[in-house]
Amino acid sequence: MAAATGSWYLCELLRYPGAIYVVYTGDTNVSGQQILEGAFRRFNIKLIHPVKFVFLKKRYLVEDSLYPHFTLLGQSLGSILLGWEALLQCVPDIYIDSMGYAFTLPLFKYLGGCHVGSYVHYPTISTDMLSVVKNQNVGFNNAAFITRNPFLSKLKLIYYYLFAFVYGLVGSCSDIVMVNSSWTLNHILLLWKTGDCTNIVYPPCDVKTFLDIPLHEKKMASGHLLVSIGQFRPEKNHALQIKAFAKLLSKKVAKSFPSLKLILIGGCRNQDDEFRVDQLRKLSEDLGVQEHVEFRINIPFEELKNYLSKATIGLHTMWNEHFGIGVVECMAAGTIILAHNSGGPKLDIVVPHEGDITGFLAESEEGYADAMAQILSMSTEKRLQIRSNARASISRFSDQEFEVAFLSSVEKLFQKCHVCTN
Repeated sequence: MAAATGSWYLCELLRYPGAIYVVYTGDTNVSGQQILEGAFRRFNIKLIHPVKFVFLKKRYLVEDSLYPHFTLLGQSLGSILLGWEALLQCVPDIYIDSMGYAFTLPLFKYLGGCHVGSYVHYPTISTDMLSVVKNQNVGFNNAAFITRNPFLSKLKLIYYYLFAFVYGLVGSCSDIVMVNSSWTLNHILLLWKTGDCTNIVYPPCDVKTFLDIPLHEKKMASGHLLVSIGQFRPEKNHALQIKAFAKLLSKKVAKSFPSLKLILIGGCRNQDDEFRVDQLRKLSEDLGVQEHVEFRINIPFEELKNYLSKATIGLHTMWNEHFGIGVVECMAAGTIILAHNSGGPKLDIVVPHEGDITGFLAESEEGYADAMAQILSMSTEKRLQIRSNARASISRFSDQEFEVAFLSSVEKLFQKCHVCTN
């Protein structure tokens, strides 16, 4: 029996039809059938073998809103209690965590007697987070009142170091480790020290959906569209996009461009996200660019695809994004990507393809504004060449490539578990 904390890759595991597959889920307001129907609508996945869902009632224990302070510690301890609830309902032979609940690994391995694996999308703590606190830099996870106080900064740094040490201990319990990017790999190797059993498995990106969009630019009477895709979360740093766009419009060279419009497309999960959008609207007004900035919230996929088909530039501004599926989607759709010079976009995605450029990277307001001006100043032929390079480069992120890499990694777990392969 194989159990997991995520269901999106179970279609790959069905290579082993003799096993029983269990998914632990906290979605108690829907049925198992509704979850499968949602997977089919969103990912076009239809399972040919049944999957059992175990519904957990204590998911609230891992919600960040429950821990306004010491959030990392609170959520991690809460995951242990949630994992205990899962273990009491079903003890699997193989346990794979894909939700980032590393503190459940020793629970399943030593109390449940399971073979355990992890697919890490984003480490709970990273050396970059330690650096932010150590250098007393303000960030979405490092409040200004802490950075201004050397004593509080020292206390938080000690807390982070202790947490990183324990995180490394629990992570090292994994029999196999999969990570979604080179950036995640570097941090996990440093923290978990599991180099002999760790592999990069790029997440599956539905690039085929965008390949029917022509690469040739459409003649837009309204000018150039610059499109951003991403949930309105603080770490996405939409404010940098608006500030850089305002700086672009203030440049002399911008006068020679057709009309420019920035479209921010994203999802709002709750009132905090809605408030964040209101603040971004106010920022665009304060900078005097509100007529050139548009927000599209929770739009249907077809509308999103339509915007991408018309866009000249795709914007991404998150610092140390672990991978960047939105970046891949922009490149597949034929936009020229301008991403943050860090994390997955820098190391894995916006990299040369057969020696040719596939996109651009930037960090500061000025850097983004200059890169946008450079892209818009190019000839149509030059932009087409970059689009073609980018689209050719993203085949390595396809569903098929994911299937090969994922099965190759988990095969070691199934080989250890003779019950599943018989």
